Amino acid sequence: MKKYIQKKNGSGVGEQKMKDKLISFIQPSRNNLKYLQWSYNSIRKNLGPDHEICWADDFSDDGTWECMNEIIKKDKNIRIHRNEGPTRLGHTILYDTLVDMATNDIVMIYHADMYACPGLDKEVLKHIEPGKVVSATRIEPPLHPDGPEKILEDFGIEPEEFDEEKLLKFVSENKKEMSEDKITNGIFAPWAIYKDDFISIGGHDDLFAPQSKEDSDIFNRFVLNGYELIQTWKGLVYHMTCRGSRFKDGAKRNPDGQVFMKNRESDEWLAQNLRSTRNFIRKWGHFVKHDELMMPIVPPKYDIGFQVMNTDINFLKELEPWCSCIYLDGNSDAYIDEYIKSEQPNTKYDLTKRVKQYGADDVTKNHNIVVQFDAKEFDNNAYQVINNISEILKDSGEIGTMEYYIFRFFINSLDTHEKDLILVK
Repeated sequence: MKKYIQKKNGSGVGEQKMKDKLISFIQPSRNNLKYLQWSYNSIRKNLGPDHEICWADDFSDDGTWECMNEIIKKDKNIRIHRNEGPTRLGHTILYDTLVDMATNDIVMIYHADMYACPGLDKEVLKHIEPGKVVSATRIEPPLHPDGPEKILEDFGIEPEEFDEEKLLKFVSENKKEMSEDKITNGIFAPWAIYKDDFISIGGHDDLFAPQSKEDSDIFNRFVLNGYELIQTWKGLVYHMTCRGSRFKDGAKRNPDGQVFMKNRESDEWLAQNLRSTRNFIRKWGHFVKHDELMMPIVPPKYDIGFQVMNTDINFLKELEPWCSCIYLDGNSDAYIDEYIKSEQPNTKYDLTKRVKQYGADDVTKNHNIVVQFDAKEFDNNAYQVINNISEILKDSGEIGTMEYYIFRFFINSLDTHEKDLILVK
């Protein structure tokens, strides 16, 4: 496997004392001013004045930029950037802009609605080294389903009702109970990495701009590039969750004290999440996969062509992302152009190279693997086969012709290409 890790020389970071290491906190924000102020105050109160904070205002109209400019008059370790619009760039782009601006060797991707608990920096720095990515542990109110990778405790759902004293008592008691370091393997924001390691694989992929799935994409690439992903359970943040474009209206509490997001996901977020999901499938050949502790699972990436009879535009839309190219029968002229015209603005992939007619041509040698099937026979079981095609080929694929449910596989090669996706060019 080709490695892109850039190691420091012997006189550099490897010999540097932990107390001398500093973090650059990377925080894009769009119309999140009250959360950003809350988060900033926690970093300075609990972690001190020396860590750098890099802010990007993504064309906000809530006074964010004005507030940032006031703070930098008093705080010398703040760096700021503004997207002047007229449209948002999103954190996929702005994370990387801020990493480029950061002056410390270590950067931490850090959401604007996160409160830094005391000792967060020391616990992260205790474990960080080149080739390793260190996540803190999130404490969250019960706004989303529980999971073994986080702590569910309610210390407030908005800054106005945040119970700081109760949280700090909980954190102190948690650390006393955890006499030895608890470390698990997985990744979720906030996560810290050496800037050189981040840059050497190209940072985030703007295929997923402005947001959604950019984190899962880079996490896959960390794994494939051999980085070790760990989570420290003594480095803690309180995370109010999803206070950007996903749930713009925030959260509320009913008379019984139960908490929930005020409204469903915004239309903006739903549309972008759909685009990013389709692009993630085009790139990786599968949905996002991880274990219960958020450690990425990366199935093989195969070069697969679909040859399909009796399709229509709806079927084309459903299946196109799952292959390198989909070949359609002679009745597809009318809707191929329509599909490409409507879908091309949603992806950087050239759809004219991904959607073709097969006519009288034998396309079974055009790809390492070609799968033939009739759309009239397609059902939910067939869709599940497509969803898991990488695992099926890994477990059962052999050179030659293979029958599987409604599908006929022509397997010319089982070479995989997932490692080609490590570097964003």
